[in-house]
Amino acid sequence: MRVKRSWAAALLLLLPGVAWTQEEDAPAIESPEETSPASEPETDEPDALPPTRQWHYLKRLDTTTWALLPRAGVGRDEGFVQIEPTLIIDGGEEFGVNVGAPVRLRLWGGGEGAGLVRREDWDTLSDWGQLFRGLKFGSDTAPLAVWFGGLENYTLLSGHLVRRYSNRTNPDYHPAGGFLLGTLGPLYTEAFASDVLGARLMGVELSLDLEHVFFGKPRMPACYTLALSAVHDWGRAGGRSPSLTLAHLDAMVVFLVRPTYEAFVSAGWGGRPGEGGAWGAVVGAGIDVLTSTLDMKLRLEGRRQHGGFRHGVFGPEYELARFQASGADGMPRVAAPFPDGHSLYAEADVGWDAVSYGGLQKHLSLSLGVEAFTWGRLDVDGRVAVQLFRRNLELAVKGLGVVMGKSGARYLGAAEARWRFLGGKLYAMGTGGTLLFPGAEGMLRPGAFASVGLGMDDAR
Repeated sequence: MRVKRSWAAALLLLLPGVAWTQEEDAPAIESPEETSPASEPETDEPDALPPTRQWHYLKRLDTTTWALLPRAGVGRDEGFVQIEPTLIIDGGEEFGVNVGAPVRLRLWGGGEGAGLVRREDWDTLSDWGQLFRGLKFGSDTAPLAVWFGGLENYTLLSGHLVRRYSNRTNPDYHPAGGFLLGTLGPLYTEAFASDVLGARLMGVELSLDLEHVFFGKPRMPACYTLALSAVHDWGRAGGRSPSLTLAHLDAMVVFLVRPTYEAFVSAGWGGRPGEGGAWGAVVGAGIDVLTSTLDMKLRLEGRRQHGGFRHGVFGPEYELARFQASGADGMPRVAAPFPDGHSLYAEADVGWDAVSYGGLQKHLSLSLGVEAFTWGRLDVDGRVAVQLFRRNLELAVKGLGVVMGKSGARYLGAAEARWRFLGGKLYAMGTGGTLLFPGAEGMLRPGAFASVGLGMDDAR
């Protein structure tokens, strides 16, 4: 594990099922140190030009039906036709933009006074952030890089405060988040905001390369690091909720480095500023494997929670739990009691491709997080996606189970299928799953959705 995390979120600029046209690479140019004037052959041809940026474009249009179905007898049926245009511009490693958003036009339901366009999709300033799915400047190797767009499965460096977080779990809240990566000598910084147009979740982690500080720039950076992170939720956008502030201190040692894998151990302590009895400690280990066909990250941690503090508070269900935490209490996450005890956390992120394709295309993508608590609680969230029949068929399933084994358990799930035909330019797709809608009093209203339709795209 390197403190300087990969530019994983920027991959959201590309959509599943898209194969970009590839151009031949420009010939390599020898460096001045490798070529002397005496050794250069005489020629009347002009000097070779440096390689130019290769631009790729994709235009996409999806047209589907989209139905909302009530559960537990709450609410009413609503039906829409959903039109979703998309434009992607890929300028290489240091620039890309992905714009587009679904527009849902009402076919039936909604009650008296319901408009043609679904009001909940565009009724706040933050909702306009959904127009930007991704916008990146800079790369993981640049001293400064910025990303704006949707945050899905986002982890803030060490991951002990923000882990596997999604800013669009609330189906009526569609913000654009963002994060900044910066390197200055031995200091590496990552800062993020879950909503760049509203006062919501914000955080930063500062990581110091200790070997760089004491012995100069190392051959292998970030093998001995000390990091401090802090996250604050203002609770003022996407619905009002109680504010929350957490901080965490982490130390990490990479003890084994090989060409295709590396292993590390870590330890940390965190708490709630101003809450003396709320603290937690963690020890863990992990391994990262990277080969031509496999990208795998495995993590295992032992955790101790005390006084209401818990690790990974800002996780996959946080955008719902901030209104009503899972469990029998029915209270917001900040106020809900959390028993003292220990837990074991395991996480796996695996991407495998039989032909070593370098983009988002993977024959298998798996992401899974599991936490088991000593007092009987079990939390699980994950997603698995496969590509079959020469990548013409894509299947994906994701699910979330929180407080499993206890009263008030929360379950969410969804499945998606996409089938390409006529040379891949056209595709049929279907998706469906369960949803939870925050109500006026913070209570969560259960619902479900289903969608089928057709799409077409053109990449060049």
